[in-house]
Amino acid sequence: MVQIKKLLKRTLSLRDQTTQISEIYAIIKTLNKLTELGMPNTKVIA
Repeated sequence: MVQIKKLLKRTLSLRDQTTQISEIYAIIKTLNKLTELGMPNTKVIA
């Protein structure tokens, strides 16, 4: 997780509020994708 925080920075780099919101959405999308990649795939065995 530390590497991800370093990769995505701690502060917003853009100045305008609308572009900051876009930057936040991009960070959230990236974190969600990385979380999804870390989840195991399970199958029901019947």
